[in-house]
Amino acid sequence: MTTLAPPPTSSPSSGHRVAPPADGGFVARGRRLFTGPAEDPRWTRPALWAILLAATALYAWNITSISGNSFYNAAVYSGTKSWKAFFFGALDSGSFITVDKPPFALWVMGLSARAFGFGTWQLALPMVAVGTGSVALLHRMVKRDFGPVAATVAASALALTPITVAINRDTNPDPILVFLMLLGAAGLLKAVRTGRLMPLVWSAVAIGFAFNTKMMQAYVVLPAFFLVYLWAAHGSLGRRIRHLAVATVALVVSSAWWMVVVDLIPASSRPYIGGSTDNTVWDLVIGYNGFGRIFGASSSVGSAGNGASFGGSAGVHRLFNEIMGGQISWLIPFATIALIAGLILRGRAPRTDARRAALMLWGGWFVLHYLTFALAEGTFHPYYVTAMAPGIAALAGAGGVTLYRAFREGSAAMGAPPARAESRAWGRGWVLPAAVAASAAWAIVLLQRVSGSGTRYTVAEIVVGIAGTVAVLGLLAGRFTRREGLIGFAALAAVVALLAGPAAYSVSAATSATNGTNPTAGPSTGGGMGGMGGMGGGPGGASGSSRTSGTGGRSMGAPPSGGGSAPSGTDTRPSGSETEDSGTGSDRTGGGQAGGGQMGGGGTQVSSAMITYLKKHQDGATWLLAVATDQTASSIILESGQPVISMGGWSGSDNAMTLAKLKSLVKSGKLHYIIVNSDGGQGTNSEIATWVKAHGTAVKSSAYSSGSSSTTPSSTSSTSSAGGLYRLDASDVG
Repeated sequence: MTTLAPPPTSSPSSGHRVAPPADGGFVARGRRLFTGPAEDPRWTRPALWAILLAATALYAWNITSISGNSFYNAAVYSGTKSWKAFFFGALDSGSFITVDKPPFALWVMGLSARAFGFGTWQLALPMVAVGTGSVALLHRMVKRDFGPVAATVAASALALTPITVAINRDTNPDPILVFLMLLGAAGLLKAVRTGRLMPLVWSAVAIGFAFNTKMMQAYVVLPAFFLVYLWAAHGSLGRRIRHLAVATVALVVSSAWWMVVVDLIPASSRPYIGGSTDNTVWDLVIGYNGFGRIFGASSSVGSAGNGASFGGSAGVHRLFNEIMGGQISWLIPFATIALIAGLILRGRAPRTDARRAALMLWGGWFVLHYLTFALAEGTFHPYYVTAMAPGIAALAGAGGVTLYRAFREGSAAMGAPPARAESRAWGRGWVLPAAVAASAAWAIVLLQRVSGSGTRYTVAEIVVGIAGTVAVLGLLAGRFTRREGLIGFAALAAVVALLAGPAAYSVSAATSATNGTNPTAGPSTGGGMGGMGGMGGGPGGASGSSRTSGTGGRSMGAPPSGGGSAPSGTDTRPSGSETEDSGTGSDRTGGGQAGGGQMGGGGTQVSSAMITYLKKHQDGATWLLAVATDQTASSIILESGQPVISMGGWSGSDNAMTLAKLKSLVKSGKLHYIIVNSDGGQGTNSEIATWVKAHGTAVKSSAYSSGSSSTTPSSTSSTSSAGGLYRLDASDVG
C-alpha cells in the first residue's frame, strides 16, 4: 500500500523512480519538467499537469465571451492610449480622474493589451495566467512540507473553488492580488526554513505589490506572516526581530512608492484621485479602501461609509448564507477541524518545526480572512472571498494528510497495549471521519438549496451522499479491522465527496457568461443586496443575477458611429448592474445614485446616435463629453473610443469637477459637451448645473435621435432640452 508520505529513499520495488545520473543536460532537465523530481512518486507531476490543464480550461473556456468589468476595462483601454493615464490608472485617456484602486492590475492588463491589441480576451488572459499560476504555486508550497498527496488535494481544491473560477474569468484585480499574496507566502516559508533575510524581504515586496493592486486587503495576512516568522524561523529572537524590521521597511517602500509619487505631484498636473475625499491617495488608502471597508461608516480618517453588501448581512454566519455558501464555504468545516487537530498533533514539535509553521500560516490566512469578510460592515462583494481560498485549500490538503497519517497510526495502535491505544485514540480514530462527515453533510445542504436549478447539482448531491457515506463508513471499518486497503479507498472516496459540490459550481461558472461587475458561480440562490430578499434575485446583488443574460449593447469591436477608432473585442458593459464598489449608488457617505440629482448624467441614457453626433462635432476637444459618474463614462469610452470625463467618480459624490475647472476646460477648448439632469442637482453640483444651463446651448434630441436604443446604463432620466446635453464654447465663459 502506497502511503501518503513519500518514502525517504527510492527503489524500483517501492513504485518510486531511482534518481538517474545527474548529466545536467538540456534533455534531462526538460524531462524532469514533465516528470518531476526523481524522488517523487511517478504520478505526482502528471497529476499536477492535469490539474493545471483543468484549471486553465475552467478559467479560459470561451474566453472571447468574457465581458469583464467595464469600469476597469475602460481604464485599461485609456492606458493603451496614454502612458500618463497608464501610470495613474486614469479612467479616461485625458487623465481627468483615476479609478478607485491603485493601478498594478491595470498595468498588467494594459501591457497585455498593448502587446496583443485591446479586446476582452487580451484583458482576461493575464487573469487566467495568474489564476493557474496560483494553483501551481500552492501545490509547490504544500508539497514542500506535506508531500505530493497533500499538494495534489490542495491544488485541486483551489482550482475548483467556485468563486475563484468565477473571478479568474473576469477583469477585476483579485486574481492578481491572490497570486502576489501567495508569492509573499512562498518567500515567508522559505525564510522560516532557512532563517535567511532575503526571502523575507522578497515576501514583503510581494505584499507591497499586492497593496498596489487592492490596497489594505493585501495586509489582511500580515499578522499571520509576522507571527509565523517570529515564532518559527531559525535564529535567535534578536535576529528574527531584526529581520522583521528590515522586511517591514521593504514592505513600506514597496507599498507606498506609487502613493508618495502621486501625492507629491501637484493636483493640477495629475488626475483627481477617484474615491478620495481630498484628492490624495492616502485618503483612499485609509478611508474608502481601508477602514471604510471594515467599519462601513465614515470616520475622521477617511470616508467610505454605508456601503452595500452583496453577500448578505455582516456576522459570523455570512459566509454560510444562501448567497455566499456555494461560493466559498464547502470545505470550511473540514479545514477548521483539520487546522485545530493538526496544531494539537504538532504541539510537541520543536519551535522551528516546518509543518507546524505552515499550518500556522495557512490557518492564520484562513481565520483572518474569514473574520474580515464575515464582520465587514462596508461594501462587500462575494468575489472578495477568493482571497481566502488558498488558506482553505492548503488546510484541506495539508491538514487532511496530517489527519490521515494520525488516523492510520491510530488504527495501528488498536493492536497495541491498552494505555498506548487510549492515549492516541482521540485524533487517530475519530477526527478524520468526523471532519469528512461534517463537510459532506454541509455540501449536501448547499446542493439541496439549488437541487432544482440543473441536473449537475442533483447528480453532485447524489455523488456527495454516496461518496461521503462510503468514506466515513470505510474509515471506521478500516480502523477496527486495520485493513490498509480499505482505509486508502475510503480516503479517496472522501476526496470525491469534498470536491464534487465545488466542481459542479465551478463548471457552471466556466460555461456561463459571467457578470463582469459582480461575478459569482452556480445558480441564483436568492438573497440579494444586504441579505434583504427580493432586492436582488441572486448572488449578483442588486442586479438580481449572478450572470449577465445579455447586455443588448453593441460589441466593443463594432465601429462607432461617425468614424474614429474603438476598442476591439466583445461587449464589456453590464446591463443595469452595479460595478465593483457600487452599492445602491454609493458606498461613500454623502453619495447619491447617479442620475439622482448629482452632477447630472449618471444614469442619463446616451444613445448610439448621440455618440455619433458628439464625435462629429467634437471640434478638436480632448474630451468627448462630461457626465456625472464612472459607470456612464466607462461605457461611453468603450463605445466611442474617446476620452470622457467622469465629474463625480463612481457614485457622483467625488469632488473631481469644480465650476472653475469646468470653465477652464471650456475656455481652452478641451471640452464642449456636458450632460446635466433636469432637476439641476444639489450643492456644489447644483452650481455647475445652474451655470451650464444659463450659459450653454441645449442640444435638442431631434438633432441626433432617430429612435436609437440606449447604449449605457439606463435610469428614469432621458436627454432633453430641459435637462440633458449642452454645448459650451469659449465665448460662453465670462
